[in-house]
Amino acid sequence: MSLHPLGRSSLLVSPLCFGGNVLGWTADEKTSFSLLDAWLDAGFNFIDTADVYSRWAPGHAGGESETVIGKWLQQGGRREKVVLATKVGMDMGDGRVGLKPAYIRRAVEDSLRRLRTDHIDLYQAHKDDESTPLEETLEAFGALVKEGKVRVIGASNYSAARLQQALETSRRLGLPRFETLQPLYNLYDRAVYERELQPLCVRESVGVISYYALAAGFLTGKYRDAADAAKSPRGAATTAKYLNDRGLRILAALDEVARRTGSTPGRVAIAWLLARPGIVAPIASATSLAQLRDLVEAARLPLDEETVAALDAATAEG
Repeated sequence: MSLHPLGRSSLLVSPLCFGGNVLGWTADEKTSFSLLDAWLDAGFNFIDTADVYSRWAPGHAGGESETVIGKWLQQGGRREKVVLATKVGMDMGDGRVGLKPAYIRRAVEDSLRRLRTDHIDLYQAHKDDESTPLEETLEAFGALVKEGKVRVIGASNYSAARLQQALETSRRLGLPRFETLQPLYNLYDRAVYERELQPLCVRESVGVISYYALAAGFLTGKYRDAADAAKSPRGAATTAKYLNDRGLRILAALDEVARRTGSTPGRVAIAWLLARPGIVAPIASATSLAQLRDLVEAARLPLDEETVAALDAATAEG
C-alpha cells in the first residue's frame, strides 16, 4: 500500500485513518483490539483519537479511547507500526479545556500515560482557542516537539482565517507549524472546506485528514428513514441533519455508482473523498470487522473522472 506524507513532515500514512471515537464506546475492548489488529493486517497504519473520547457517553469521563489503544499497544510489536494521532483542547471537565501552555503540558502527559507510549506522532489542537494567543499555543507545542514527546502538530476545526494566521505565526517565530488540518468534510458537508479551507491547504501543503467521512454512517445507506435511525446510538442525531431531500438525493447518486462499480455506497463515498484536492487520509470508524472490510475495499476502489464529476454535480450544495 502506498503511503503519503502528512503535510511537509516526515510522517508517512496510509490513505485512510481509523477513527478511534468508537473505541471503548460502541466497540468494547475486545472488539476494539480485533478491529485495530485487522487494520494493521490490512496494511493501514494511521489511527486517530482524542483525549475527550468518549466523554459524551453516560458514565464516561473522557480518555476511554486512548486507554483502549494504550492497552492494545502494550501487547507488543505494534507501536512502531502505527502513526498515532490524538488531540487536546475540548472540555474534559473541571476546567480542563483550551490551549493554554500549562494545560497543553498537563494534557499531553495524561494522553501519554493513557496511550502507554513515550511520544505522540501527531498532536492536534482539537478546536481553536481564541482566548489564548496563537504564539503561546504554538510555543507550547514546539516545546513538546523539541522534547521528543510529539513529532508533528496539527489543527482540527480551525477556520481558514485562523489557520492562515497560525501558519504565518509559525513562520515568523520559527516554530513548528500545523502540518495537518482535520475538518468536517464528506459528500454531504462540502461547502466550508471546498470554498475556504481547500485552497489554503493545497497552497500551503497542509495535509487534510477530514472527519465524518461517512457522515456518521449516513453515507453507507443504512439510515434511509426514521425507523432505521432509531436502531443505533448515532442514528437519532444523524437523521436531524442528513435525512432530508438532499440527503436522499445523495444516497440515490451513491446507489447508482455502487451499482455500476459493483461496490457499496459507503465505499463510493470514501473513494470520492480520496480523489479530492488536499485530502491525505479521510478518517472513518468501524465497529465490526465487516464494516472495517468495507473501509479497506474503499481505499482500493478507483473512480474515473466522469464518475467523480457526476457525484460532484449530484451532491453540490446550493
